[in-house]
Amino acid sequence: MTIHSAVIQKLLSTNAHLGRRVAENHFKIYTYGARNGMTIIDSDKTLVCLRSACNFIGNLVRENGRFLFVNTNPLVDEIIEQMIKTTGCRNDNSWRLGGFLTNSLSPKKFRSRNKKFNLTSVYPPDCVVIFDTERKSSVILEASRLQIPIVGLVDPSMPLETYKKITYPVPANDSVEFVYLFCNLITKTIQYEQKKLAAAKGKVTKEEEPKIGEAAQRIEKIKINGTDDELFLLSYESLLPVSSDPLKITELLDKLVIFKINDNEGTKMGVNGPKSAIEISNGVTCLDLLVNYIESLNVKYGCNIPLILMNAASTHNETLKILEKQSGKNISCVVKDQVSENDVKESSKDKPLYAFDQKEALLSLKKSGKLDELLLQGKEYILLLNSDNLAQVVDPKILNHLIQKNIEYCMEVSQVSNEGETSGTNQSEEKSKITNMMNSWINIEAINKDIHLKTKLFGVTVPSSRNLSLEETSDLLIFKSDLYTCDNGILKRNEARTNPANPTIKLGPEFQMVSDFESRFKSIPSIIELDDLKVNGDVLFGNDVILKGFVTINARPGEKIIIPDGAMLENKVINGQQDLLSS
Repeated sequence: MTIHSAVIQKLLSTNAHLGRRVAENHFKIYTYGARNGMTIIDSDKTLVCLRSACNFIGNLVRENGRFLFVNTNPLVDEIIEQMIKTTGCRNDNSWRLGGFLTNSLSPKKFRSRNKKFNLTSVYPPDCVVIFDTERKSSVILEASRLQIPIVGLVDPSMPLETYKKITYPVPANDSVEFVYLFCNLITKTIQYEQKKLAAAKGKVTKEEEPKIGEAAQRIEKIKINGTDDELFLLSYESLLPVSSDPLKITELLDKLVIFKINDNEGTKMGVNGPKSAIEISNGVTCLDLLVNYIESLNVKYGCNIPLILMNAASTHNETLKILEKQSGKNISCVVKDQVSENDVKESSKDKPLYAFDQKEALLSLKKSGKLDELLLQGKEYILLLNSDNLAQVVDPKILNHLIQKNIEYCMEVSQVSNEGETSGTNQSEEKSKITNMMNSWINIEAINKDIHLKTKLFGVTVPSSRNLSLEETSDLLIFKSDLYTCDNGILKRNEARTNPANPTIKLGPEFQMVSDFESRFKSIPSIIELDDLKVNGDVLFGNDVILKGFVTINARPGEKIIIPDGAMLENKVINGQQDLLSS
């Protein structure tokens, strides 16, 4: 059962869907129909409104806002008092008189009515939460007059004039059970934001900090995405183990969405259209590989992992052509909104957590309304790919750790250690060089609440095999060779290669364009035992060429080197055609 289904069942158990016998016309957008003369409220709409209300309350907590909870129903007084005590919010439960706010502006007039002046309301609240809106219409009128936002439960019989004054309506039956659920959600929202505020001010206790990352190694002032941030680095081996039960893995993967930024054009490689349209093997493109891989996971585990493509206007049409052969799969395309750089900087002025491209894409995704749709489907995390990574990127172990530890943002990184001398001593110290692997795991709720995510940075050191990026034709040579095979549309590494690392290949400018690259190879050489290859100048490769060890081929200006059919070059340096004849 997904999280979404569980929440809907919880709503149904509180009778939140049971409305009055007659529903006003303006309320019918929240109704599912009627049965036995009773209005049935759509629980999905209630869930969306609950999420919006809690997001607004969370934003106010971050700004140290003042709340006032209004209730005149004695049946739920104890529930609300317990919520106020738990959260520490100040509440005025003496609002039984009209003019609780507006009359406080004129105390003399207020006293002339022979009523007590309400000293607890000297400062106007930033939000009024009303649990019985029908009985407190006067409160709604006064809060609306002072332009104070109102969060309130609404029912089908509420008049339009009252309904329009409620900023965040929550359509539901105001039963004791639902009020208890609503108060519980408010309590958890406030406590969550209070904990984040305390952590930002350095008030996190020593007992709390290890819960986030017990095996974390703290690396100070590492520059990531052009910023200086503290990074908590986790080794892949230290992550929490994932259950071997296929049903548990299915439940885990059902919380995931794969989001690919598909705006990279292949013009640098001579390709018109997106770089993801480059063919890898027998008509299979980079995008096909990703789609086929996700589909294989959905079939294997019986889950539903959707793929969202964020296309640029220049890559959208070509991408749609590629996806024509992928009909029937859970793929959606969004054209990247033209978000200005100022908007992106403003969204992350406190802490620029994402790279610019990521911020822009996430802002566009948020504006499109996709995040709310994903939350309704029970999705919790986005795996963001902003490069043409051909590796198998979905790892249940990473996803499980993020969920268990409630980590909102985590990037996959590689760590390279170098030896350097320290000043003042003759000993050496280890310096860590962090390379962003361009895969990021992001909590959807955190994006929906606040795009710049005031949170700690986490990174997971992963093996380089999880990053198979196609950046230039040197990478294309690796993927088209016998080092990788395309099995049912999925890229698999040849087990015959004993070296876990891929060979280092550097092709000269003569191979830069894909068309030139393809014209210089009659067939792609075998590189299973290759360690390093450098090719410069006018070089042509024949059929069935085998490359082993360290090979350098350098054609002088005005000369051409033709590698004959069936040639085997092992630990060779070729500077001219005569070197091939003498070998």
